[in-house]
Amino acid sequence: MAFPPRRNQNRPRFRQPEPEHRINERIRVPEVRLVGDNVEQGVCPTAKALQIARDLELDLVEISPNATPPVAKVIDYKKFLYEKKKKEKEMKANAKQSEVKEIRFTPGTDDHDFDFKSKHAQKFLEEGNKVKCYVQFKGRAIVFKDRGEVLLLKFAERLADYGSLESMPKMEGRRMIAIFTPKTGKKPGAKKPEKV
Repeated sequence: MAFPPRRNQNRPRFRQPEPEHRINERIRVPEVRLVGDNVEQGVCPTAKALQIARDLELDLVEISPNATPPVAKVIDYKKFLYEKKKKEKEMKANAKQSEVKEIRFTPGTDDHDFDFKSKHAQKFLEEGNKVKCYVQFKGRAIVFKDRGEVLLLKFAERLADYGSLESMPKMEGRRMIAIFTPKTGKKPGAKKPEKV
């Protein structure tokens, strides 16, 4: 005789997330400090505040629960959440995290390649990113360490207007590394004022 499959007792049941704010009937305090547009502001019983919100076809939202009495605002809650999310998204976009961009050379990098990589590094620094440059030594090329150092110092000279060298080039395994940080006074993408 086959038994019906047992439900896993240890598995947590799905719970709907609690809303960020207490709204309407979820506000359980006896009185609130009422604020909002087109309402008489001040302390009043919660039931009265709720009725005012209903009459205006809006929501009563507890915006400051730790105040005495808690502050409740008469607003359109969905619109309020939309505006809040939009503002957070804008702030996130403005507070762009700087990244570390890598640029690789070999001891025998030619002038054309050097110019090409310099332009890329310049762009990265203008955007506010750090630039990690390294010369990769393969096989017997390790005997040309001095070439690597000269190359990175020449690179530092080329980028002097856009970034500064954190420290002198140093060896890490078979790589010689130099890290550049963007100049703080220069705003990313800032253009020079045009002469009239």
